[in-house]
Amino acid sequence: MTPPFTGRCLCGAVTFRCTEPPLWQGHCHCESCRRATASPMTSFLGVRDGAWAWTGSAPATYASSPGVTRSFCPTCGTQMAFRADRFPGETHFYAATLDRPEEYLPSVHYHSAEALPWIHLADGLAQR
Repeated sequence: MTPPFTGRCLCGAVTFRCTEPPLWQGHCHCESCRRATASPMTSFLGVRDGAWAWTGSAPATYASSPGVTRSFCPTCGTQMAFRADRFPGETHFYAATLDRPEEYLPSVHYHSAEALPWIHLADGLAQR
C-alpha cells in the first residue's frame, strides 16, 4: 500500500489517515476478532504509532480483554482499530474500512488454528 492512505466508518464520522506503509497486513481468525466483527475472520494492517491520525470524529473505545482496546464509531458501530499491550507502538486498522481496500495485500493468516471448520484457506498465504 502506498501512503498516504485513508479509511472511514460506515457513516463517515470516524476517519483516519496513514502516512507510512503498513508494518504488516494479514487476516485474523481468533474468536475475539470474530465476535467483535460478527464475521468468520477479519483483515488487519498494522501501522506504526506516529504515522497515522484520526481525521474525523474520535472513535469510542472498548476494553475487550486485559490489555486490549478496540475502537469503533459511536454512531454506526463500525470497528475501526485494535490496540494491544503485546504490540507496543502500533495500531491495527481493519482493512475493510480503507477507502481503497483493493490495495490491501495480506501475506499471512494469524491464529489459523482457530479458523472455523467451514473456512477453507486455499490462498497459499502463511498460516500462524
